[in-house]
Amino acid sequence: MANDNFNDKIQQTMEQQSGLNRRMKSRHLFMITLGGVIGTGLFLASGSTINQAGPIGCILAYAIGGFIMYMVMLCLGELAVEMPVAGAFQTYASIFISPAFGYLLGWLYWLNGAITIGIDLVAAGMLLTTMTGISEWIWVLLFGCLLFGLNSLRVDVFGESEFWFASIKVGAIIACIVVGGLAIMGYAGGHEAIGFKNYFTDGAFPNGIGAVLLAMITVAYSYNGTEIIGVAAGESEKPEKTIPKAINNTAFRTLLFYVLSMVVVAAIVPWKEAGVKDSTFAEIFQYAGVPGAYRIMTLVVITSALSCGNSWCYSATRILWAMSKENMAPAVFGKLNRWQVPMNALILTMAVSAVSLLCSVVAVDTLYLWLISVCGLACVLGWMGICASQYCFRKQYVNNGGKVANLKYKVPFFPLVPFLGFFLNLIIIIGLWFDESQRIAIYVGVPFILLVMIYYYVFVAPKRKMLSNRAGGHVSR
Repeated sequence: MANDNFNDKIQQTMEQQSGLNRRMKSRHLFMITLGGVIGTGLFLASGSTINQAGPIGCILAYAIGGFIMYMVMLCLGELAVEMPVAGAFQTYASIFISPAFGYLLGWLYWLNGAITIGIDLVAAGMLLTTMTGISEWIWVLLFGCLLFGLNSLRVDVFGESEFWFASIKVGAIIACIVVGGLAIMGYAGGHEAIGFKNYFTDGAFPNGIGAVLLAMITVAYSYNGTEIIGVAAGESEKPEKTIPKAINNTAFRTLLFYVLSMVVVAAIVPWKEAGVKDSTFAEIFQYAGVPGAYRIMTLVVITSALSCGNSWCYSATRILWAMSKENMAPAVFGKLNRWQVPMNALILTMAVSAVSLLCSVVAVDTLYLWLISVCGLACVLGWMGICASQYCFRKQYVNNGGKVANLKYKVPFFPLVPFLGFFLNLIIIIGLWFDESQRIAIYVGVPFILLVMIYYYVFVAPKRKMLSNRAGGHVSR
């Protein structure tokens, strides 16, 4: 009987979040996730990580960050295969941990996505303004309309657009690794082979091993976006087959792309210069003698920004839609258009992204920085929530008579993987306190979280209980 109640709870939630169009193919799922994680942070901000941690320290930080990301993806895979819903980790946290925690994760993730869209639009606009002289706000408006249009159509149209968007930047990373590798060996650019001597110019860790730990904060943020695969599971074809394949491919290739590209960049660009370069990847192509290197990389970064914004627009919209289905957001955001797209949720998401653009102009040093800090904290909290949800799901599943052998996708080395993933992410959050430039995430994030939780218990929980009683059901506070 207990197992029936447990299964009924999962089935009820899946029915509650039904209605979306399951037309997402495996290749779409894979590229959407890559599109969300490989953004301007890798192409533009990786140089500062090299400058902070040193060449070997940077590679080590990205390798550790990738390992943490893979553990989180494994946990998400088990949950998404068993329960493929658009609410993803927000829904899992609500069911298997507590509705209050799910409410917090959902709104933090949605805000993270909406603001990230604005950042990506500004980045693309600024780069094109430099190239063309046309005002960046014209580009921002055009690109904003483009993302809105792509996300207003059937999910397979969005998936196809993101497939090609993401393919361009994946191709650029592969080209950088290959061309840079040839240049390191002296086969490109007309230089003598430099090998890896830049790694040891000032010692393996010029700023100390502590700098590697501080760099982990930025590195963890750079991997932010892989969890989009859980959101897309709600609209994927045959999730029991496509999700495990997409998770394994995404985790392995993301780690490979990040680490190998850092190996090449750190070998060619001296670590002291990396932090002041506009684009360390452009430096690679220029060193290898590729004509028009900076223009090529500018176009790649623009495409990368649009791809990342496109993925976040999709995921943030679905999270808001799923929350409305759970009575955690206004019901108006649960309505679908004729292509089964949550249009009202999309409109609000794009509107908030537009507000974040305004903040970047009128409050650069205050509100905008605070929002970004909360978003950074949100990504790590989201990963902790995924690990905790998987652990709680597995324990409840077994306690209710379920057999682990019957799970279609299983986290290996349970409970080590969720425990390790949770506590390594917790260490990253603790590390925020020791980095003065990012400590504001604690100052702003903690009060913000407290306000969200107070609002939930004062206004949301009583309303959810009332609606559940009217429907003759039961909902946990």
